[in-house]
Amino acid sequence: MTATKTTTSPAAAILIPATLLLLLSTAAQLSTACPPAKQTAENNPRLQKAYVALQALKRRITDDPKNITGGWCGADVCSYYGVFCATALDSPCELTVAGLDLNHGDIAGEFPDELGLLADLAVLHLNSNRFCGTLPESLPKLSLLHELDVSNNRLSGEFPSHILCLPKVKYVDIRFNNFCGKIPPAIFDKDIDALFLNDNHFDFEFPSNFGNSPASVIVIANVNVKGCIPASVGKMGKTLNELIVLNSGVTSCIPPEIGELGELKVLDLSFNRIKGELPESMAWMRSLEQLDVAHNELAGHVPEGICELPNLKNFTYSYNYFCGEPERCLHIRRVDDRQNCIAGRPDQRPAGECLAFLHRPPVHCDAHGCFAPPGHY
Repeated sequence: MTATKTTTSPAAAILIPATLLLLLSTAAQLSTACPPAKQTAENNPRLQKAYVALQALKRRITDDPKNITGGWCGADVCSYYGVFCATALDSPCELTVAGLDLNHGDIAGEFPDELGLLADLAVLHLNSNRFCGTLPESLPKLSLLHELDVSNNRLSGEFPSHILCLPKVKYVDIRFNNFCGKIPPAIFDKDIDALFLNDNHFDFEFPSNFGNSPASVIVIANVNVKGCIPASVGKMGKTLNELIVLNSGVTSCIPPEIGELGELKVLDLSFNRIKGELPESMAWMRSLEQLDVAHNELAGHVPEGICELPNLKNFTYSYNYFCGEPERCLHIRRVDDRQNCIAGRPDQRPAGECLAFLHRPPVHCDAHGCFAPPGHY
């Protein structure tokens, strides 16, 4: 696999600051009936536990080039850089650490088990650092955690399955690490809104329950995915906005159920080994804005209904073996049909290459988008 496309999502840019702003605003909402004394680790048991956790993290840091944690001294943990305090959900007169944001700190180190003492943490943002090792086994103790972002680090080992034990988590971003092995199917049964698994060393098979996920954004790119895209993908029709499965070695047809993704805006299946034809049902995807199926082995004619989608602004189907396209496709704002077998269009494959492809055994797809064995189609 050679593609190196960047896989970021606008959802991430919107969700994260909003949560931090909420933490800051709630910190100012202590009840007027509460005592006016300043709360620190010396007079607040919750902040005392937070002090222990943060000092343990500081001790495990081996390099802090920006001196981000240099001021992590003393009992006033709410004044530490990157630490956000808010009123405790179960005690309106008590402050607690509800957010930890050390994004882009270039910090090197490992996570201590004491991180589990931050029991009221709702936001944990540690992306773009150099943390190594694994996530701590104490992670499930963060029972209020809503957002987990440890992307762009050097974490390794198998998928951190203790994420499955976080009851409140909605945003999971572990991309650009060195995780390996299987992705547990149970992650797609969990009530998560955004799931970024890309750019790791995962090697797994599409599970049949893939479509159970209620997520609005799923990115599985630059990994190794076996099996066919399951028909259950259509079950995400009311929730899924972005699906990115590029450069993952997918050998499959595209199931007709994909047309049921009526809320999908971005679909990227490029740089795989997808075969067959584009399903006519994709003409039902009325919200689709960006469609990329480049660098596959798709053939036949591009369905006209796809090019008539009212919101489609970018349609890339280059480096396939399509032999025909409707005139309507050429009027899309940005279209790329290079390196196909379309007569009369510039920059197509050599005639001999197209002829050799036509002499290959035909690909037959079953009703669910998988390759059908001979005599079973």
